[in-house]
Amino acid sequence: GDVIHRMLTATQYVAPLMANFNPGYSRNSTVQYWDNGTVFVVQWDKVYLQGKEDVGSFTFQAALHRSGRIVFGYKEIPVPVLRISATQHPVKAGLSDAFMVLNPAPDVPESRRRTIYEYHRVELDTSKISSRAAVEFTPLPTCLQHQSCETCESSELTFNCSWCHVLQR
Repeated sequence: GDVIHRMLTATQYVAPLMANFNPGYSRNSTVQYWDNGTVFVVQWDKVYLQGKEDVGSFTFQAALHRSGRIVFGYKEIPVPVLRISATQHPVKAGLSDAFMVLNPAPDVPESRRRTIYEYHRVELDTSKISSRAAVEFTPLPTCLQHQSCETCESSELTFNCSWCHVLQR
């Protein structure tokens, strides 16, 4: 994609395993998704690394639960992830989020400068990714989980949470 797309995908991702995969290499390679309203699952099945098809196929998935829990499951990882080349494409596993702000460019009136702020990232130790392994991310409690003033004020969260009567949050 364009520059903005590349910049955002470098900072906004849910990636059980990001690498230079080529799902078009084999007719048996698929990327499928499934959603039952409670969990959304994406599975990369029998995908190969571009130019390294002789290494073997990879099968893994990401499951995003309505509760906020995320599970990465690794069925077949034929080579240690640390041995995958990042020359053509970044190799990473984890979560990252960011946002983009459009600011006026000081030197060119009527133009805008795009700035991407990455505010949170969780990187997995890729040496731990192997066949038949799984990683679970469990969300920390937040103020947004409270549905009433009473549950908010009686909460034992370790940060300063308070109820907003206008937003009812």
